[in-house]
Amino acid sequence: MEAYCVKCKTKRPMRNAERVVLKNGRHAMKGTCPVCGTKMTRFVKKGS
Repeated sequence: MEAYCVKCKTKRPMRNAERVVLKNGRHAMKGTCPVCGTKMTRFVKKGS
């Protein structure tokens, strides 16, 4: 899963990506940037 890293300012594949449900009910994938280690989040559809 690719996500945008705000520190590197580019799209990178997430390391240790896992599906989470945020407290507002939205589904997302959370992981870390493989280059700088910053937390990354990408919103996804409920069924995918």
